[in-house]
Parts: sequence; C-alpha cells; structure tokens
Amino acid sequence: MINSSADSGDIDIAAAAARAGADVVRALYGQRLDRIDKGAGDFATAADVAAEKAILDVIRAARPEDAVLGEEGGQQGVAGASRQWLVDPLCGTLNYAVGTMLVAVNVALRDGAAAVADPFGGEVFCTDGETSWVRNAGVDTRLVPTSATRLVDVNLDPPFPNAPGFRAVDLLARPGFVERFRPRVVSTTLALAWVAAGKRAAYVTDGGDLSGSVHFAAGIALCRAAGCVVTGIDGAPVGAAGRGLVAAADEETHGLLMPLIHGRSS
Repeated sequence: MINSSADSGDIDIAAAAARAGADVVRALYGQRLDRIDKGAGDFATAADVAAEKAILDVIRAARPEDAVLGEEGGQQGVAGASRQWLVDPLCGTLNYAVGTMLVAVNVALRDGAAAVADPFGGEVFCTDGETSWVRNAGVDTRLVPTSATRLVDVNLDPPFPNAPGFRAVDLLARPGFVERFRPRVVSTTLALAWVAAGKRAAYVTDGGDLSGSVHFAAGIALCRAAGCVVTGIDGAPVGAAGRGLVAAADEETHGLLMPLIHGRSS
C-alpha cells in the first residue's frame, strides 16, 4: 500500500478495520434487520452494531491501549489515552435500510491515518495524512481530485444550525449553481471520498465543528491529503470554531461555490 512518513502500521490497521466492517455490511445487506431508534427520525440497524464490533475487534487486537469513539458504542477504551480512533461503521444507514448501496464504512485515527471502505464498490480509500490512494482488486492508485464532473453532493439532512443564513436547499435553487453544477445526494463519506478521487467536484454540508466527528473525520482526511480545498461554509478552517464543511476539488470550484452558499450571486 502507498505510504510515506506516517506509521504504516496505523494505515494497515485503519484499512483492515474498514474492510472488516464492510464485510459485515455486505453480508447483511438485503436482510430484514432490527432497528434501534435514536430519536428525531434517526436510527441504527443490527448491521451498524455488528460492523462496529468487527471494526473494534481489529483495532483492539492491534492497538489495545488506544481509545475508540464509535457511532454506536460511544467512547470506549483506556481513559485519557493519547490516541483515539473515530469509527462510523455504516455511513448511509437510511440508504442501506431501504436497499440502496450508496454507503461507506469510516475508520480514522484522530490526526492520523484514515480509511473509507465502499462495501459494494470494492474500493478502500486510504490516507496516511500526507498522501491518499484507493485500493481496488489489490491495486493502489493515487487519488487525483478534479472538478470535471461538475457534480456536487449536498447534505440535505437536518439539523440546520446556520439557518436562515445558510440552507442547503436554497443553494440548489440558485440559478448560478445549476448553471455550473449538478446536485447529487449520497452517503456523506462516500461523497467526500469521491471528491478526493475526482468523481465529484465538491461536497457541501451545514453543521458546526466536524473535524472530530465520526461521520466526517475520515473523509476530511482523505480530501486534505489529496489536495482538495477544505473549509467551513464560512471559508474558515474546519475546526473548533468551524461552521459546516465545503470540500472542493480545486480553488476554482471552491471560489465558485462560496458566493452561492452565502447568496451573493444568483
């Protein structure tokens, strides 16, 4: 696997854990699964829980002293550990539950290696924090962002913390947006991986600080390492004071989106 100065062991662990989760997600696809209600219309399935267990088994076997923050299991492991893994075992649960294969499995070491697995496409997107690549059928290929597709994924899910100043649905209605781009909606992390891989021009979502989120950390790491432009919806760096996320293939695409996000261009 391509890697540079980062600990290649962490990269191997992230990739192996993501693949383990993806194997579970793929094996349980199409079955009638129990749902765990999380409130506000959100839920997990038995596949989310089983995939997270498979991921944690890999991490614990290799790095027993590390902590883990899981989407389903919460904070686990050694209290005060200096290293923490962020795990979203099934990004796109609603898609998965209704038989749509647009999902991803996310594993990221905070400020370190990260991997995103596409259970049905067979791809595993990886980064060591400096470079990023995709492994498919045993072959590693460097990720190269491009805006050529003009496809922009927009997260339309609530909550909308920056409304009324920003609403994703308003962005889709702006003539300046539809003249230049075509909207798509898929799994959050799959979309970010596709921005890094040149399959999408950009991804936009509302929110607060997403840098330490199990939903976003792996995708943000991939995009940064691939050379994408990654900021909040206000143009500020993603971080503690951040607002949402814009990940664009290049400076031109980012520059076109920002005025549209803030309603300064029709």
